[in-house]
Amino acid sequence: MTARSTATDPVRDAIVAAMDRLLAGTPLRSSGRLSISQLAIEAGVKRWHLTHQHLDLKELFQARVKAQNSTPAAFSKELSERDELKKKYDDLRQHCADLEERLRVYAAAINLLSLENAALSGREAGARVIPLPRAQEAP
Repeated sequence: MTARSTATDPVRDAIVAAMDRLLAGTPLRSSGRLSISQLAIEAGVKRWHLTHQHLDLKELFQARVKAQNSTPAAFSKELSERDELKKKYDDLRQHCADLEERLRVYAAAINLLSLENAALSGREAGARVIPLPRAQEAP
């Protein structure tokens, strides 16, 4: 699996175990993203171990990620949850815009009705209201 034996170096053992967990999609400490930074977090080591000390493990990890060419299930779930929340947000924004338009229509109707009411009740100066004749009641 690796170029050198990991039996004598606990840092290498931790990195290899973390690499296997990340590629399997079962991270314990990291977000599950397939990056060198997340590999270091998952292994519980400083990033410089991968970028300066164990370059072969870094290159092995990058090669395995490229060969796998897929997103781990743990991380793809986060993306789908984000997409779902984004859709809900867009739906709520559209609903809010619809309610605001309906409110404008209602406000215009109420304003028109209040003007008609003022004219009919004679509260408006100069308003000419011609009452309709009452229907004659039958005996």
